[in-house]
Amino acid sequence: MALTLTDVKKIAQLARLELAAGEDERTLIELNNFFDLVAQMQLVNTDGIEPLAHPIEQIQEARLRLRDDTVTEIPTRDEYQRNAPATQDGLYLVPKVIE
Repeated sequence: MALTLTDVKKIAQLARLELAAGEDERTLIELNNFFDLVAQMQLVNTDGIEPLAHPIEQIQEARLRLRDDTVTEIPTRDEYQRNAPATQDGLYLVPKVIE
């Protein structure tokens, strides 16, 4: 998929970018190089290859840093209901919708 100079100007307009003189031609070359790279990557046969959460795992073992699952705050029901428009006896009051 090769873009033209008209395409680059239209993309710049849609993105509300102002390209300086000569910058549109450089952008055209960079975008076409990018699309060529994408087309080249699509030619690679990936059948039977499982997706990776972290590609670095192919090179070295990646370990996620985990923190202890401990309770640091214990809010009360009153704190939860403080922003509610109406409550009574610990329940949220809502308008009647079924007659």
